Amino acid sequence: MVAIAFLIPLGLVVQQLAEDRAVADAERIAAAVVAVLVVRPDQAAVNTAVTTISGDAEGRVAVHNSPSVQMGTGRARTAEIDQADDGSEMLTVDVDGGKALLAPARLSDGTVAVVEVFVPEDELNKGVALAWFTLFALAVGLVAASVWVGDRLAHKVVGAAKSFAQAARSLNDGQLGVRVQPGGPLELMEAGQAFNSMAERVLALIKAERELVADLSHRLRTPLTALRLDAEPITGPAGERVRRSINNLEVEVDQLIRSARQPPANTGEITKVGADGLPVGARCDASEIVRERMVFWSAVAGDQGRTCKRVGATLPAPVPVSRADLAAALDAILGNVFRYTPQGTPIEVAVTRRDGWVAVRVDDGGPGIPDPEAAMQRGVSNKGSTGLGLDIARRLAAGVNGAVNIGRSRFGGASVVVLLPDVEAPPRPTSRFGLVGRLSREPGRRRGRHQGVPR
Repeated sequence: MVAIAFLIPLGLVVQQLAEDRAVADAERIAAAVVAVLVVRPDQAAVNTAVTTISGDAEGRVAVHNSPSVQMGTGRARTAEIDQADDGSEMLTVDVDGGKALLAPARLSDGTVAVVEVFVPEDELNKGVALAWFTLFALAVGLVAASVWVGDRLAHKVVGAAKSFAQAARSLNDGQLGVRVQPGGPLELMEAGQAFNSMAERVLALIKAERELVADLSHRLRTPLTALRLDAEPITGPAGERVRRSINNLEVEVDQLIRSARQPPANTGEITKVGADGLPVGARCDASEIVRERMVFWSAVAGDQGRTCKRVGATLPAPVPVSRADLAAALDAILGNVFRYTPQGTPIEVAVTRRDGWVAVRVDDGGPGIPDPEAAMQRGVSNKGSTGLGLDIARRLAAGVNGAVNIGRSRFGGASVVVLLPDVEAPPRPTSRFGLVGRLSREPGRRRGRHQGVPR
C-alpha cells in the first residue's frame, strides 16, 4: 500500500512533465515565428522559419490578424484570439484534440498578429503510457516482494510459535525430555530459553522427589523387619494373617522403592490410547480384586465383630487399571471404614457392571463425615490422618476418565462408589455421574436422597 501510494503521485508527475515538455516545444516554435514576423512579415520567410524549426510544425502553426501572412487553420476561438491580441504574453487554451498556444506579435506597422501553435493530445501524453506501465510493473514487483518477505517473516514467527506450543503440549502430556529450539523474534527466543530452563527445573525437581521417596521407603524396611520378628511368636490364624499382611506390606514397599528409583520419563513416551478411547496397558478384573482383598478384610472385620458382606464380584469386570492400583484404592477406602467407624459397624462391598461402566461400591453404617468437600482434598483431614485415602481412589478413577462418588448408604453411613470404564464395553456418551445411582445399587432397590458425603 505504501508503494502504491508513492507510485501514483509519481505517475501524475510524469504526466505533468510530458505535458510541460510539449507546451515548451510549442512555445519555442511560437517564439521563432513571432521573431520572423516582427523582423520580416513575409509569407516565404515565415514558411521557411516554420520548416526549419520542426518538420511536423507546418500543419500545427497558424497566423491570425496579419494581412501579409496567411498560414494554417486556427483552432482557437475568436474570443481567445482577441484575448491574446490584447495581451503581451503567451496564452494556452484547450481546443479540440489538444491545446493551442497563442503568442502575440507586434508588427512594424503597429498591428498585432497572433501566432497559434497547436499541441495535439498525443504530444501532451507522449511517453506517459510507458511510464505508467513501468510504474505499475514496479508496484507489482514491490508488492510481490513485500508479500514474499512478509510471508517468510510470518512463517518464521509462526513456525517458532507452533514449535513452542507443541513442546508445551508434549510437556503437559508427560514428555519431560522435550526441549525447544529457540528461534524467531527475540521475544520468542527468550520464551523458548525460559521454557527449556523450566523443563530442566521440573526434571530436577521430579528426580529429587523420587530420590526422597526412595529413601523414605527404604527406611521402612527396618520397622518392617522388627515387626516381622515380633510376629514370629504369634501362632494360629491370627499370626498367619499378621505375617501375610507384613509380607504384602514388604512387597508394596519394594515396589515403591523400585518405582521411585526409576529415572523420570524423559524419552518422550506418553500413555497410548486404544480405539475405544481407553489407555492401553494395565488391565485387571475388578471382581477378582474385590474377592482377593475381602479375604483379608473379612478376617479383620471378624476380629472387630463387624458384618462384612460382599455383593456381586462373581462375574468378570475388566477395568483399565493395574491390580496393584485398584487394590491400593480399595484398601484405602476400607481402611478408612475400619479406622473411623466404631467396631461392630456393618460393611458391604459390591461390584456392578452395566452400560459400559464398572462400579465398585463400599457401604458402611458409620456416622459419616462432617466436612465432605475437605475429605476429598488431597492432604486434608480432620481425623489426624494423612488425608490421602480417598485421593488415591479419586486419582485412580480420574486417570481413566472415571469418577468417585460419595453418597448415603442404606446403613445410614457413607457410600463410596469408584466408577471405572469397562474395558470390553466402552462407556456410552452420557454423564458418568448420572449413572452412579443405577450402578452402585442393585436393580429395584430404592435409594434414599443423595447426599454428597465425600470421605
